[in-house]
This record gives sequence, structure tokens and C-alpha cells, in this order.
Amino acid sequence: MPNSSKRRGRSSTLVFEKWNYVLLLIGVLLITVGFTAMYIENVYKGFISLYVSPILIIGGYAEIIYALLWSPSDEDVPQDA
Repeated sequence: MPNSSKRRGRSSTLVFEKWNYVLLLIGVLLITVGFTAMYIENVYKGFISLYVSPILIIGGYAEIIYALLWSPSDEDVPQDA
């Protein structure tokens, strides 16, 4: 019975680099801070819950999209000699 779970002929490189994970973490933190501020300020209908929180949340989602689409340029990738 063939073992189809083994990867043959593929390199063991990661899909994302460290910078991608940092950007993803920043995006998740922006979304968390935005929703938390919206929840805290929801009782008073203040400036933060109406204007700042939606900007933080949209910025967080934009950061996540950027982190998923970002790839290093050819100059950034070290060449194996």
C-alpha cells in the first residue's frame, strides 16, 4: 500500500516568513483592540466606539490581507552559494 503522506521531491521551506507572522499578529491585535474599545465604550456611545474602533478594525483586516499577500523580493532572499 503506497504511503501518500510522504512528500517526495518537495523542499521543506515554509510558506510564510517571520515578517508575515509579525504582520498577522499586528493585524489580530488591532482587531482585538478595536472590538474591545467598542465594547467598553458601547455603554456611553462615545467618540472612540463610533469613530476610532471601526478604523482600528478595518485597519486590522487590511493588515492581515497585506500579511497574507506579502512576499519578499528577489533582493531580500539570500542566495545559496
